[in-house]
Amino acid sequence: MNPRVRASNKEIFGWAMFDFANQAYTLLIVTVVFGDLFTRVIVGDAPDYRLGNLLWSVSLAIGYLGVVIFSPIAGAVMDYTANKKRFLFGSYLLTVFSTAALYFVEPGLAWLGVLLLIISNFAYSIGEAFIAAFLPDLGPPDDLGKISGFGWALGYVGGMVSAIFVLLVLGEVSAENFESIRWVGPWAAVFFLVAAIPTFLWVKERGVPCSLPPGTGYFRIGIGRVRNTVEHIKDHRDLAVMLVSIFFAMSGIYIIITYAFIYGAQIIGWDEEVRTWMFIIVQITAALGAVAFGFIQDKLGALFTYRLTLILWISAIAMIYLTPVFTEMMQSQFNVAWQAQYVFLFVGSVAGLSLGSCQSSTRTLIGLFSPLSRSAEYFGFWGLSMKLAGMFGLMAIGLLQILVGLKSAILFCIVLFGAALYFSRQVSEANGRAAAEKADRECVL
Repeated sequence: MNPRVRASNKEIFGWAMFDFANQAYTLLIVTVVFGDLFTRVIVGDAPDYRLGNLLWSVSLAIGYLGVVIFSPIAGAVMDYTANKKRFLFGSYLLTVFSTAALYFVEPGLAWLGVLLLIISNFAYSIGEAFIAAFLPDLGPPDDLGKISGFGWALGYVGGMVSAIFVLLVLGEVSAENFESIRWVGPWAAVFFLVAAIPTFLWVKERGVPCSLPPGTGYFRIGIGRVRNTVEHIKDHRDLAVMLVSIFFAMSGIYIIITYAFIYGAQIIGWDEEVRTWMFIIVQITAALGAVAFGFIQDKLGALFTYRLTLILWISAIAMIYLTPVFTEMMQSQFNVAWQAQYVFLFVGSVAGLSLGSCQSSTRTLIGLFSPLSRSAEYFGFWGLSMKLAGMFGLMAIGLLQILVGLKSAILFCIVLFGAALYFSRQVSEANGRAAAEKADRECVL
């Protein structure tokens, strides 16, 4: 059993560079550019874009479903064969090629966009679970918050770097600028391809492979190990309840990640310049939040930090919904010439602080609750919980916005973050860590 000792700074940096690299997909494809392009230009069912929004939700949700099905099994096989890097490399290549192919999606070919989004989002999302499985090997428990926070922060820096080319060269999202902005897919793919190279050069594979019994395949081994984990889940009650809390929290976060810039374009009606400023503000505040809350995690506990971020999220969603109302009130009561799009920038800073810190703390908690011998499998369950959340959240918001419109549907996130906070109150960080340490000592589940 490998002890939980701190890895070299070079290896930690190499691991964090995968966050730096894959943020190009999160930001440019899911959050800022391609989602807006797909709904308003490629599908283009103005004025309310409800069909485009629904197809967007369905595409991403199906990709998440693939992660739900395969992530725990793949994680179990990765632990058994000590092949985490090989699985990570496969997801990386599939993400790169399918993202580059988004160039060929144009008005009239929405079906091709749906297909490529399903493939690329599946590959990117399962890669998130694969890279996270290395975290427990990178340091002792009291360092995991800082290490995870550093990775998330570097990821947001990567998002800003990857977006510079889009902002300066490709330009705005519009039908008139389609021939230029359609290159966002190939650019995100090339950025991911190059920036992730340090991960595969410097991150070590510390596991010891087990030999395959005669007449048994790896898939059968994976199924058996996952079944064994589920049968013994009572020994890891805090982990199980934490995964339920993460499900609700990530349902809300995936809605915000996927629809924030669509909301800005469709509901707030912001200018291109304000959209750019929102992108910059969210990236900076998310990076600062990930680093700052990473230190808070190691000082006051990852669970305390996680609960704090959920409270911030509830406040942010309320402010998102009330932005037009607050703007009108300030204009009428105080005769100030504020515009909703500029008030929305302040809301973005609150959401940004919550964004990186919340996701980082969930990754830290699963790392603390995971035995080293089964870290990939346990992070496979983390991936399952997150992507099941993404599937549920996006399908729910897709249907709700058809019924009541996007502005009202966004309030559903308050319910989700409230449920996450409730279940987090049933979790003991000390008990979760003790269960993982006991499993490591006994070399069983």
